[in-house]
Amino acid sequence: MEGQAMKKPTSIGMLDSGKTVQEEEKQDVDNKLVVHYNGSHINEEEDRKVDCMRKLVENHDPSVKEVDNPTLRRFLRARDQDIEKGSAMFVKYLKWKQTFMPKGYISESEISNHLAQNKQFLQGVDKQGRPITVLFGGRHLPKKIPGCGVEELKRFLVFALGKICSRMPAGQEKFVVISDLEGWGYSNTDIRGYIASLSILQDYYPERLGKLLIVHAPYIFMTAWKLVYPFIDNNTKKKLVFVENKRLKETLMEDIDESQIPSIYGGKLPLVPIQHA
Repeated sequence: MEGQAMKKPTSIGMLDSGKTVQEEEKQDVDNKLVVHYNGSHINEEEDRKVDCMRKLVENHDPSVKEVDNPTLRRFLRARDQDIEKGSAMFVKYLKWKQTFMPKGYISESEISNHLAQNKQFLQGVDKQGRPITVLFGGRHLPKKIPGCGVEELKRFLVFALGKICSRMPAGQEKFVVISDLEGWGYSNTDIRGYIASLSILQDYYPERLGKLLIVHAPYIFMTAWKLVYPFIDNNTKKKLVFVENKRLKETLMEDIDESQIPSIYGGKLPLVPIQHA
């Protein structure tokens, strides 16, 4: 996909057939059955929309033919099944990827300052098979990173997301985050970094976050939280859980078997740094 010129169609809402999205939808208006196959649910209407979306985005970049349906489906779902909005979102992602990751990946040498803070780990899966990543907010020290700390933070996040997604078993698309804020203070505050990270997660990795468990949140964190909260979209807000300290292990065990819970929370798995996962 990298290095290919983006084609510019006359309209994101116009198909190669010359029909608008609305006209195409009318042809299959009754095709809304839900089919059960090997225990899974396949929405035929959604599959039709994915096919329609593929036709739209291929007008911008023929290499989209190599993109699988689950990827397009995530963007469609992120825009509440709106084909035009989902297509526009995916085209925006393609442009961002070509600019932000011209090599197709982020190397460790590009994020050495953040890796040195030893603040993100990856190990285990929850009961649904979703990979679990653990973030330690108290280890994030933005003022100790020289130069463009926010830009490197964005690269660090993309590097981590690549690692997490590569660990997903077949058929799984989401991951779980445990955000540990023990020891978090004003020296860890990074509003610009938090908002930039949210933008990447919501705009370029939609429907990847399964749940965000926030643990050991100190009272002073809520000041920063109030500034960041308006930038969180409604779909993401539904996945946020603040965990009470006294119910920490109990809450984790609602989603994670004890054998997969990090040892620091009373489970049995040691933490593995994200770069070594």
